[in-house]
Amino acid sequence: MTDWKVADVWEAIARKTPDRPALIQGDRVVSWEEFDRRADALAAAILSGGVTAEAKVAAYLFNGPEYLEVYFAAFKAGIAPMNTNYRYGGEELVYLFDNADAEVVVFHAGFAPTLEAIRPRLTKVKLWIAVAEPGFPAPPWASDYETLVASAQALRPVQAPWGRSGDNLLLLYTGGTTGMPKGVMWRQDDLFNVLGAGGQAARGVPPITSVEEASDRLDPEGPRPPLTLVCCPLMHGTGQFSAFITLNQGGAVATLLSRGFSAIELWNEAERLRVDGIVIVGLAFSTPMLEALEAEPGRWDLSSILSISSSGSMWSQENKRGLVRYCVNATIFDSFGSSEAVGLGASSSTPGAEAATAAFVLGPTCAVFTEDGRRVAPGSGERGLVAVSGFLPVGYYKDPEKSARTFLTFEGVRWSVPGDWAEVNADGSLKLLGRGSQCINTGGEKVFPEEVEEALKTHPHVRDAVVVGVPDPRFGERICAVVEPDGATELDLADLSAHVRDRLAAYKAPRELVVVESIGRAPNGKVDYKASRTRALRALGMEA
Repeated sequence: MTDWKVADVWEAIARKTPDRPALIQGDRVVSWEEFDRRADALAAAILSGGVTAEAKVAAYLFNGPEYLEVYFAAFKAGIAPMNTNYRYGGEELVYLFDNADAEVVVFHAGFAPTLEAIRPRLTKVKLWIAVAEPGFPAPPWASDYETLVASAQALRPVQAPWGRSGDNLLLLYTGGTTGMPKGVMWRQDDLFNVLGAGGQAARGVPPITSVEEASDRLDPEGPRPPLTLVCCPLMHGTGQFSAFITLNQGGAVATLLSRGFSAIELWNEAERLRVDGIVIVGLAFSTPMLEALEAEPGRWDLSSILSISSSGSMWSQENKRGLVRYCVNATIFDSFGSSEAVGLGASSSTPGAEAATAAFVLGPTCAVFTEDGRRVAPGSGERGLVAVSGFLPVGYYKDPEKSARTFLTFEGVRWSVPGDWAEVNADGSLKLLGRGSQCINTGGEKVFPEEVEEALKTHPHVRDAVVVGVPDPRFGERICAVVEPDGATELDLADLSAHVRDRLAAYKAPRELVVVESIGRAPNGKVDYKASRTRALRALGMEA
């Protein structure tokens, strides 16, 4: 059995189709040969910085070619790349980089002021590398990215003294139950396999069985490999893993230039590049996409689009129906999974056959189990936890307790059980019931109430606070603060939101406010979140 190392596969593709595009952003096109060469130079610079075999390389970057070059370089160097949420504030970044034992941070230079304030506390970081931007050159304490990647390497491909292994990790940080991010540890071999092993079932492309096959099946003069427009952030699993699936086939990954999402820009690029795949995250993207199409029907030629894919957030049947009216050759793929559980379920929609909201078919290696380990039978009406087996993460980095709670053994098999409750319908499809935790999903971002509550309670006029999610037509849910004031002054949503944004990422700030006389905590100090949410919905005039 092949011990998959991602760099080996991508290097083989670069040798076979050096002139084909690998990365596209606006007018900038990075060929496979350039992708390989630049990643070699970056890997050499990282290794010369004195990193260890256990080093983590943090990509603190917006979307762009540099993001995937950093990952390629880390794969070449036999060390672990890791994502960084660019919306995090200083304290969140300190926790993230320290928890991950990051030794290298590659960042857009516009983030330099944030890093400058916390850099003295990040003593494990050995190398800072800045991607210069207009108006933001590399600071004096960081190496300039373009200078590093432009250096010629006498020996290629670059490898570390410790070599490469399928056991080399990728860390995908995601929200934890306390609100602090947790690093999901994926072995490269497991990740390559779970992402299709160089194939893509939806396109009818079979997995490869060797590195040589990755290049042998490519024809430099033949049909174009997939060109995927990844519109969601590469810092999240949906965007990142979708990019890997495309690159593993020798295709090209395109990203948008704008750092704020624009549906007009998306459709312009889809038409200009003749993309065959688009990757988004639920209604936060698909709602403005449909609105743009409805506002100017016939403006764009979208006949090249064969798939629109989403994972990690709610996507309504009504929206899918609207999109396939305009993207007539496209199949909509809605995936149900998480950073630690890829492929829990899936649905597909075509014109006239749009899948219902949150309706999924269990994946081939998935099942639903009761808490005591019994498999839930279809049509039984019994509730259980959705689980996936097969190629799984090692666990959570430096968190054996959470690993033990999530990765369980049922029927003598190891399963990933991220906490999603469901029933199994008689036809084998899932009826999703939601997470057991109070996690709020707003536009694909996980927000845990406790950390927002703690930020709110530092406001001088807030006595107590509870945070719940309320429905949002675009983002699925939005943050609602249920607040008990101290009585000294009238509370204002804008003021409270600004107070939270000063301490946490902006997407965690409340967008609704309900003021109450008392939160009504139980004698043990706990709060009834279900009752609090019902209370908030009634106060806001929403259906409970």
